[in-house]
Amino acid sequence: MKSKEKPYVLYVAEVIYSEISEIKKKNQNLSNAEAINNFIGTKTYNEISSGKFHNDWFKELKKNNFMDKTNNKKISEETIELLKIQKNFIIKNLIKFPDLYDAQSFTQLKISQRAFDHLWRMCESYELWCKESKQIKLISLNITN
Repeated sequence: MKSKEKPYVLYVAEVIYSEISEIKKKNQNLSNAEAINNFIGTKTYNEISSGKFHNDWFKELKKNNFMDKTNNKKISEETIELLKIQKNFIIKNLIKFPDLYDAQSFTQLKISQRAFDHLWRMCESYELWCKESKQIKLISLNITN
């Protein structure tokens, strides 16, 4: 991969990855799985899972006539539509329920396991892009090893 330009669909994955990395830095004894579980319920998680993250991003892009400030390129309508699909998919996968665990067995309910799995896959995707674009220094969780 010659370009180190991050695909727009990875922006939210990078935010998630960075927050989970920070959680691990603050408590190095946590496993990746525990750090992801600790991410669930944070302000950032709530903004992403509610669609607020994407909505705010879309407002900012619209205000700038859909120009990317990092490279001064116009973001295509197809990319914006893809990001809207991503937003809806994330909302469905990170749906919030007040009780994420079965009270008797303390096992994760299927719906919360789906959220965990989705977050894990997003972190994996971000790491794979880092490897492909030869930006190894951005990898801190080593989920893909």
